[in-house]
Amino acid sequence: MNPHLTSPRLLALAGTVVLWASAFPAIRVGVDGLGLAALSFLRLAVAALALLVIAPFAGVRLPRKRDLPLICLCGLSGMTAYQILLNWGEIHVEAGTASLLIAIAPVFSVLLAGVFLSEPLTRNVVAGSVIALAGTAVVTLAEGFAGFSLASLVVLAAAVVQGVYHFASKPLLRHYSGLEVASYAMVAGTVFALPLMPMTVTAVTDAPAGALGAAVFLGLLPSALGFVIWGYAVARLPMAASTAALYLVPPVALLVSFVWLGETPHPLELLGGAVSVAGVVLINRRKPAAAGTETDVAAPEPVAPRTAARPSA
Repeated sequence: MNPHLTSPRLLALAGTVVLWASAFPAIRVGVDGLGLAALSFLRLAVAALALLVIAPFAGVRLPRKRDLPLICLCGLSGMTAYQILLNWGEIHVEAGTASLLIAIAPVFSVLLAGVFLSEPLTRNVVAGSVIALAGTAVVTLAEGFAGFSLASLVVLAAAVVQGVYHFASKPLLRHYSGLEVASYAMVAGTVFALPLMPMTVTAVTDAPAGALGAAVFLGLLPSALGFVIWGYAVARLPMAASTAALYLVPPVALLVSFVWLGETPHPLELLGGAVSVAGVVLINRRKPAAAGTETDVAAPEPVAPRTAARPSA
């Protein structure tokens, strides 16, 4: 066996893809047994607790006071709002379809960065955004206008707030590692989700074991462990390789959803998903010199690229 294929950094990258892809079917299992509020709170709380436990061993520092407003925005958008919207959407949208819709999140983060951070909106960015949005339209309308639902818009809203998270975390990543930003945001997101605790207590008492297992799985593995091994991989691999791996999340999610839940995607959904990913790839194309510069800057820290699909699924 090729030793390069079994290196810890590549295994960590592959593990991240599988964990984040498996989150989508696990949400379907959890939301069916726990409901929207309980699953959202439990996943955040389990992940936050796990990250707090490993924080001293991973060298996570306390954040600066002046960064707390941005950390709160990251927690509210990328954790609390994202979990609630995605879980709500997956009540009616199949897990594989949700993964295809969430794949468009980088479009929103790039556009927000262009507007508020004065990052250049190049021809690739504009063309890629249009292509990705067109692919998303194909996914949402794959079964015709009769198959279009509010739930599809809710999942798209989850993609928007995930884009806000990546945009808002960018200034923080200049001073903190990716793991630190994720830990801060996860804890903040859990605090914002505290109003869901009474409903969570009620739901847990009658929840089936499978749903509780899914919530713990989501918190410990895709959320907590996913961030840890993603940071490990990104710190040791070229940014281009890490970014390219994230394009595998939707197809792996479709495969896991088929095996776990027996979901079979509509052919047009697959086509639309491929178009969306092609648009995101185009957005992230760099000239050779620019790409090298960005990799040199980003590689020392476990910083998630702007194409990251949230930990999370």
